[in-house]
Amino acid sequence: MSTVSAPEPGAAGPAVYERTIIGWHIAFWVMLGLSGAAALAERLTSGERIAYLSLLALLGVAYALLGAPAATTRDRVRSHAYRLVLCLVAGAIATFYPEAMLILFIAFPQVWLLSERTVEGVGFSVLIVAAVMVGTLSSSGWSIDALLEILPWMAISLGSSLLLGLWITKIINQSEQRADLLAELESTRDELAAAHHATGVVAERERMAREIHDTLAQGFTSIVMLAETASMQLTRDRPELAAGQLALIEATARDNLAEARALVAAFSPAALGEGTLGDAVRRLASRFTAETGVRIDVELEPDEETVAALHAGQQVVLLRAAQEALTNVRKHARATRVSIVLSARANEAAAIEVRDDGTGFEPTGPLHAGFGLAGMRGRVEEAGGTVLVDSEPGRGTWVRVRVPAAAGRRRDS
Repeated sequence: MSTVSAPEPGAAGPAVYERTIIGWHIAFWVMLGLSGAAALAERLTSGERIAYLSLLALLGVAYALLGAPAATTRDRVRSHAYRLVLCLVAGAIATFYPEAMLILFIAFPQVWLLSERTVEGVGFSVLIVAAVMVGTLSSSGWSIDALLEILPWMAISLGSSLLLGLWITKIINQSEQRADLLAELESTRDELAAAHHATGVVAERERMAREIHDTLAQGFTSIVMLAETASMQLTRDRPELAAGQLALIEATARDNLAEARALVAAFSPAALGEGTLGDAVRRLASRFTAETGVRIDVELEPDEETVAALHAGQQVVLLRAAQEALTNVRKHARATRVSIVLSARANEAAAIEVRDDGTGFEPTGPLHAGFGLAGMRGRVEEAGGTVLVDSEPGRGTWVRVRVPAAAGRRRDS
């Protein structure tokens, strides 16, 4: 007597329920056919056989019109109506054919199939047993002996139905809970994937913003300043000086174009593709001096080869830090002298220090909160490094960027 209960409403319950409902429809019609075949094998009068088959036909029609739709749509009115018909048919058959208890193999599973609550399944199971007992006693006579004879069998049938029904109900509930958990996990996984994608998009935008600020924006700033200077020279009728400024504008524009191409191709800075980090910093210093007239001293510790052996990731971060530091000197410091010191040790952290003798600023003031230093900190911290800024109004500024060797290896990998 296999039994099953309809699941409680839930997110994954319907999916679990619907996957098994077709099997229960097939099982019902098979059991109904076997019950009809059993009637042909038994020694029944023609009238009893017609009555028995008519009751089975009634049950089949009731299932097609009430039971099956109720099992699919969970219509409570049809569900209750069908199970009442089921109780009446079972009791009626028992009045003239007590041996036809095969009907219980149909009745009990149908009760639990259509029950949404355990108490509902228990109630209809008891009702069916009571109907069969009444029908059997009506056939054999209302006596204590007849009651005692059928009572054990009815108790066994009811107990089996309740045990199997409760057990399978528990299994169904556990299956629904697992399905709900899997659905929740899948939903959480999708949400995490979306969150990671959004985080990646934001991080990439920030990285691109830093790259543009550290390369193209600074180059365009230089071009604007050089163009203004050239315009002033032309108004003062000094074409030879203006020609020098125009040459610098062309060189800066070409560098910006190379940086733009490298940025689009997601390569390292174009300056690093033309030589070592030391070479790139020297070219940066030379251009800065040509554009501003400020002298820059570049020093490599302990030597050129050690600095040149830095990992690509370290070189990118240090070069960008130098570019940003010099941009701040150009915009704010009004310095007359700048020094840059690149220091490195094999397989260890590398550092760059930029010091100027300019006006300085208050490190906690608005200048320190600008995008330039913030972008520098973001880039360096992303690589696992640190940024130190020491400044005071009237005493210049000192910027030190330190990047661990592990950052370079991660970027290379």
